[in-house]
Amino acid sequence: MYDSVIRTVVPLVVAVILGQAARIGLSLPEGAVTEILTVVIGTVYYAAARWLEQRRPALGRVLLSAGLSRRAPVYVHVR
Repeated sequence: MYDSVIRTVVPLVVAVILGQAARIGLSLPEGAVTEILTVVIGTVYYAAARWLEQRRPALGRVLLSAGLSRRAPVYVHVR
């Protein structure tokens, strides 16, 4: 479970940081810019990192978990 949480949180943190950086100089309302950019950048970052993980697993894992987890999450079907 730890691996899955880390792989979800890291892209969101990156999205917030990049969203805040991109908001500088834009004339949209502060809240709208942050919300829109957080979702868009987070989605793009996650998709790109997952794509890269398929081609270079070690690099993709670093991008998705900031090096905090070395394994991809394993999902087990529970009845």
